[in-house]
Amino acid sequence: MQKTTFVKNEAAMANKKWYIIDASNVILGKLAVEAANILRGKNKADFTPNVDCGDYLVIINSDKIVLSSDKAEKEKWYRHSGYIGGLKERTGKQMIEKYSDELIYEAIKGMLPKNRLSRNIIKKLFVYKDNNHKQTAQKPVELKIKNN
Repeated sequence: MQKTTFVKNEAAMANKKWYIIDASNVILGKLAVEAANILRGKNKADFTPNVDCGDYLVIINSDKIVLSSDKAEKEKWYRHSGYIGGLKERTGKQMIEKYSDELIYEAIKGMLPKNRLSRNIIKKLFVYKDNNHKQTAQKPVELKIKNN
C-alpha cells in the first residue's frame, strides 16, 4: 500500500524552474489558466496545496494579447481610487493598448486561491509589454500555449 507523501517547503524551494511564455495572439483566459497552474505547481507530480511548489514565469509581448469574442468593445474594467467620484472605467481596447501588463497580471491573480500563500506565488510572475526582459540570466524554458 502506497502512502501519500507531502513536499516540505525546503524541498519545494530547491527544484524551481523558470519558464517564458510569448503572449502574441493568445486568448487571455487560456493564458491565465496555464500561468496560474505553473505558478501554483499543479503541473508537477508532487503538487502540495499548502506549499509553494510552483515555478517562476515570465510573460512577454503582453500588448499582443487577444480578448475572446467582443470583449474588447463591450466589457469594462473598473478601478476606484477610494475618493468620492474616483471610479475609473476602461474598455477592453484601452486595457490592451495601455495597460496590457496589468490586464494579464490581474487575470492570473484572480485565478489563484485567496490566501496568504497566493501573495507569495504572485511574486514569481513577471509580465513585460515587449520582447525585452530582465530574466535572461535564469535561462527560462519557452512554453507554447495551444490556441484552440
